[in-house]
Amino acid sequence: MPTARQANWLISIGFLALLYALYLRYFGIENTPLGLACDAGLGTSLCLIRRVVYTLGAHLVFGWIALGAAAINFIRPSPAMFGFALAASAFGLVLYNAGLAGLAAGLVIMSFARPVSEPE
Repeated sequence: MPTARQANWLISIGFLALLYALYLRYFGIENTPLGLACDAGLGTSLCLIRRVVYTLGAHLVFGWIALGAAAINFIRPSPAMFGFALAASAFGLVLYNAGLAGLAAGLVIMSFARPVSEPE
């Protein structure tokens, strides 16, 4: 079980990943005027991020990363891997990789279903 400080960091990481994924989806990918401008040759950093996120999402990269991180966290749980799996699952769920990221989120939740080791 994470300590109180680790839990606060994990909650912050989860919410920040979710908010950034929502920002990318609704203000970067699904924004029609920005998409038309980027397709016309606008060379801003948001167009580059939009192109990279769209390409990674089309190849299910976010979902596979989330599933791999969740599997590693399920086998060898640690707060750092839990945070990474949580952030990757949030990205995958929001950015069109819901099938694999949903499975990863289930594995992340199941990683809590362990007996607590008792101190000796």
